Amino acid sequence: MYLGLDIGTSGVKAVLVDDSQTVIDQASSPLPVSRPKPLWSEQNPEDWVRATHEAVHKLDTRARRAVKAVGLSGQMHGATCLDDQNRIIRPAILWNDGRSSANCAEMMNEMPSLTEITGNLAMPGFTAPKIRWMRQQEPENFKRIAKVLLPKDYVRYRLTGAFASDMSDSAGTLWMNVERREWSEEVLALTGLTTKNMPELFEGSEPTAKLSAKTADDWGVAQVPVAAGGGDNAAGAVGAGVVNPGEGFISLGTSGVVFLADNHYRPNTDGAVHTFCHALPGLWHQMSVILAAASAVDFVARIAGFETESELYDQTADAKTPGKGAIFLPYLSGERTPHNDPKATGAFFGLTHEDTPLSMAQAALEGVAFALADGVDVLKATGAKIESLSVIGGGSRSHWWGAVMASAMNLPLTYRKASAVGPAFGAARLARLCVRGEDFTEVCAPPKIDHVIEPDSDMCDLYAGRRETFSKLYHATKELN
Repeated sequence: MYLGLDIGTSGVKAVLVDDSQTVIDQASSPLPVSRPKPLWSEQNPEDWVRATHEAVHKLDTRARRAVKAVGLSGQMHGATCLDDQNRIIRPAILWNDGRSSANCAEMMNEMPSLTEITGNLAMPGFTAPKIRWMRQQEPENFKRIAKVLLPKDYVRYRLTGAFASDMSDSAGTLWMNVERREWSEEVLALTGLTTKNMPELFEGSEPTAKLSAKTADDWGVAQVPVAAGGGDNAAGAVGAGVVNPGEGFISLGTSGVVFLADNHYRPNTDGAVHTFCHALPGLWHQMSVILAAASAVDFVARIAGFETESELYDQTADAKTPGKGAIFLPYLSGERTPHNDPKATGAFFGLTHEDTPLSMAQAALEGVAFALADGVDVLKATGAKIESLSVIGGGSRSHWWGAVMASAMNLPLTYRKASAVGPAFGAARLARLCVRGEDFTEVCAPPKIDHVIEPDSDMCDLYAGRRETFSKLYHATKELN
């Protein structure tokens, strides 16, 4: 049995996977997010630890006793700062925080080679600009920094006492030489830090430490190894079997991602594409990222008066009616790909008396689909040949949303068993690899296909026009924002 933990933004998910790669049990525990100022997004790291224990305790007690290893996945980019007594200095600054845009510009100006070293543009979501912001705006807090950890790696520290991270998650800090898979002293110096402030780096399938006796006793497991794991998207790729060049998926969680695996380092910063290490040795990946996907749909569910998010998905699926009126921009947290604009905002455009909560809900599904389609187009512009994509994450439960996305992108979408489990399943696979030493290409095979959603020709024609309006709306409102 292998335990996979995903430290997400809206909650922590725990799964138990047996030797036949069947999900035996799963559980989750919710997390709050704080937005104390415009563009700010923070969490208390202690909430991650609490929610992790809660989720694990909900799992079957007998199955837990058979756990042989633990794997970690988590939201990327979050800055968790500890002092020399390993105490939390301030709330963690999250991936969808936009306060450090000016610091990104400073870093790019001071180091023209930044993109060559890191393979990425400096963006407010990344960890390094957040620390540069702290250095300028919270100097007393900055002076106390002894270690900076990513969210899942703070949880690792609390579970094992070790300071460790994996290549895929650490590549999203903007402190790594992504091609060499090592920390860059040169880029760290831009933020006033050194490698002494960083955790030790491991490949995602390598063991980092063992559970502490206290944690093992509390969970009812042995002191088993904890694999390095991966950032949520790389771990999701491991779970979906996206480990060969050219394979890809769409992740529908709080954010939305289009992910392509590669066996070479091929950076391309045009269009705000990310290039990171994969969670497995010798692999890299490219990503286009939108900052609000399922979270944007959930937001519309609340403001449109649906009792639950599930009700929105159910009603739009029952209606199966493509939008004809209002168009929704889902930029509630700013945007990354392709705009790299932390000041972008969401909007409904074209509302009339004929619009209803249901038509607004449909516009929300389409707005996210159009934003993801923009990302697909940017990846194609790099030369990537995308013929099909798998779908993972909580949003994969809505088949109607899948039909909307397939038609917006004009691509078939493949849904696989356990697709909603996503990164936690990948973390469990990495846990297995860290103790069994198997060939990852055999362990990380794609799960069995559940169904495939093909584009609808009539919807493709309709969405071609609506996407054009969607694109014009961003550029028309950019100056206003």
